Amino acid sequence: MSVKTIKYIVIIICSLVTLGAILAFSIEHTFTPSDKKDKKYDCEITQKWRLPKILGEVSGIAWLSENEIACVQDEDGIIFIYHLKADKIIEQIPFAGSGDYEGIAIYNNDAYVMRSDGVIYEILRFRESDKKISKLQTPFSAKNNMETLVLDAKNQHLITAPKDRDLEDDSFKGLYHIPLDTKKMNRQPTIRINMNDVAFKSYLKKKVYRTFSPSDVAIHPKTGQYYVLEGINPKLVILDKNGTILKVYELDKKSFAQPEGITFSPDGTLYISTEGKGGDAAIFKVVLDK
Repeated sequence: MSVKTIKYIVIIICSLVTLGAILAFSIEHTFTPSDKKDKKYDCEITQKWRLPKILGEVSGIAWLSENEIACVQDEDGIIFIYHLKADKIIEQIPFAGSGDYEGIAIYNNDAYVMRSDGVIYEILRFRESDKKISKLQTPFSAKNNMETLVLDAKNQHLITAPKDRDLEDDSFKGLYHIPLDTKKMNRQPTIRINMNDVAFKSYLKKKVYRTFSPSDVAIHPKTGQYYVLEGINPKLVILDKNGTILKVYELDKKSFAQPEGITFSPDGTLYISTEGKGGDAAIFKVVLDK
């Protein structure tokens, strides 16, 4: 074999190796909805935003306005405004010192942040220089491990639920309403999520209150249904307006390592955030199979 022939063969091999590498890179980095869909989990991730390190423990999210989502994380008393289109934090709003902040709700120009011991921070005019900050004490304490907070805009109530034990009974997790006018929570829940419901049959634990551990809740803007998230064993439970469980979606741990935030845009688009447990913290746009 001549030297010229050998050189020609080497060139062909190098070209094929290069082409293979380009194709592999392209396949790995190309995003299509079908890449992110697993029929086992009945949900599809249609878009993902990797969050910066400072939001590595993002614990609650709330829709703010077009392309803006308000976030809190469980270490610092700061509201972070994340811009989806710009793909970055555009504003940081301090409201308190260090603490375990878990849920956030927005009502007009005011923000409400849940601390895990049941204290709610009310930050009036939270994006203005003259904001006013006060604390609301609910009947809950650290033993209840509070992580959820959402605004019921129709009734002008905040809604929360315990992650661990309920106030008096381990057999259910209640959704409790806090009217924005009185700020006084009724100790009787508006809705009870029964831990012994047939929908939880495969998840039932010996300590029954651990069967389902809410990490956040959202209300669908069009149907009024409750979407209750769990981060420990990632799942999403959908309840109708009366509290009947309609469906339980299991979430893939590979994508949703520790989902602790959920919110809707006004048109009903669903967003779920997950902490960076073993990877990047992220916000996902999600479509559920019905």
